[in-house]
Amino acid sequence: MADSDPAAAVVIEEKTRGLALPKTFAALKHRNYRLYFTGQLISLTGMWMQNTAQPWLVYQMTGSPLYLGIVSFSSSIPALTLSLWAGVIVDRVPKRMLLVLTQTAEALLAILLALDVFLGWVQPWHIIIFAILLGICNTFDAPARQAFVIEMVGRADLTNAVALNSATFQMGRIMGPSAAGIFLALVGPAWCFLLNGISFFAVIAALLMMKVEDKVAPQKKESAATQLRAGVGFIWNHQTVRTLFGMVAVSNIFAIGYSALMPAFARDVLEVGPTGLGFMGAAVGVGALIGALTVATLGSSAHKGQILTMGNLLLPAMVLAFAFSRSYPLSLVILFFAGLGFMAQNTTINTLIQTSVPDALRGRVMGAYAMIFFGFFPFSSLIAGFIAEHSTIPLGAAFGGAVALFFGFVWLWRAPYIRKLA
Repeated sequence: MADSDPAAAVVIEEKTRGLALPKTFAALKHRNYRLYFTGQLISLTGMWMQNTAQPWLVYQMTGSPLYLGIVSFSSSIPALTLSLWAGVIVDRVPKRMLLVLTQTAEALLAILLALDVFLGWVQPWHIIIFAILLGICNTFDAPARQAFVIEMVGRADLTNAVALNSATFQMGRIMGPSAAGIFLALVGPAWCFLLNGISFFAVIAALLMMKVEDKVAPQKKESAATQLRAGVGFIWNHQTVRTLFGMVAVSNIFAIGYSALMPAFARDVLEVGPTGLGFMGAAVGVGALIGALTVATLGSSAHKGQILTMGNLLLPAMVLAFAFSRSYPLSLVILFFAGLGFMAQNTTINTLIQTSVPDALRGRVMGAYAMIFFGFFPFSSLIAGFIAEHSTIPLGAAFGGAVALFFGFVWLWRAPYIRKLA
């Protein structure tokens, strides 16, 4: 879609006339986005049920913190190897139909995993295979989702919609782990996987019900490799975007590793079982939801750089605090602030990148973003899992938090222009 026409006329026509909404929810005045928001909320709740149940099942079967990291790493192998090429494809095809295909594939994978568990066939290596296949789907789904937002709401409401997407993700993170904890205790993980598979059909239906003109940004007659180099070149030559990518990379290589160890913390450190694990995930989700809504409310303000800086320091500081906590109630409070910091950091980074990139390069740049955001996280899981396996579980989380906090202060000193971003 050309820069001069970032939002198709049909999108503008979909605005709901006379719908008065608070500033925080401005993007919901678009019918297409309301459909997407509702479908995503249902689907993400199911996804978080699976994200909670799957590592619990792995830890039950293996008793190995390292294996938790291996499964997480497996899911992101496709993101590391395919994301840049996926971004090229996203720029070449209608994004809505690509999303229908990826969501359908993810639904089928969740249902097949549920059957594997129901039938008693499941083995740890099965879960690795499913994780890789799901990672392939998500490698194409993630940049398509990011690039599709502007087609639903236009440039004026882009910041608000990106923040509300994050809020939806976190609402699912609140409801999903809580429900998963109950289902795990009562009927086991297979039901979590099955309900996740069913939940995907909500967002598929929402996509099919939209009234959008499936447009593709005008492309020069260039090879895929040339287009890929153009996207990478934009990131490298744009100082602010390059720094933002670096911040995401450090956070996902180091700070986020604690989340892969949550089942080990729940069972062996805090001793609260699967229900406690569910509420730990929900605590992160509540904090992240508050962070996302804050960014949505302040989306048009001139304080994005300050919000980003706050989140970039708060997240690793809370990871360190969580590693040393032995009180379950205190850990829930700490996890709340970890979620708040994570969302203040990453939603703001996503918004700043999206508002800096030309529409013709959007898929490629967001493909690179997905590679770092999803592909680098498993390195954090592997590092945390390796240290936990050979030392202690808390040290596995504390190491990554300390490294990320160090880099946070480095950027505070060496990249003062980040704090001034509006």
